[in-house]
Amino acid sequence: MEKKNKIEEALRYAANAKEIIQKANYDPELKIYTDSKYIKIAGDTLWKGCLIALDAVLGIRKGKGRPSIEKYKEAAGQRDKKLLAAIVAGYDTMHLHMGYDGTRNKKTCDSGFEYAHDIIKHCAKLYPAESTVAC
Repeated sequence: MEKKNKIEEALRYAANAKEIIQKANYDPELKIYTDSKYIKIAGDTLWKGCLIALDAVLGIRKGKGRPSIEKYKEAAGQRDKKLLAAIVAGYDTMHLHMGYDGTRNKKTCDSGFEYAHDIIKHCAKLYPAESTVAC
């Protein structure tokens, strides 16, 4: 079985999240999505894609246990301050506001997708040389 490029895998998650959020039915008059269930699923999917990219670059998942967001922040802060800023904002938007709260606000959801793109794009720059993914 061929090992997939982690950045490509992260981008696949982001593309899946884009498909999922379409099911949330956007109401242009109210400027909100009408079904928070799909917002939660899309937010979780986006964040998991970001974690795949972050794990490829930061190597957090070594050893036992599940890494906390603090470990990601610490590792990113030592490696790249821009990545750290994107993680902090992205975590709040994708994981908390979208994934847990299921916010129906379109601007918040759009921000989640932008943060995911920023994180994955930044990780692609830091990823080993064999990565040739266009972001």
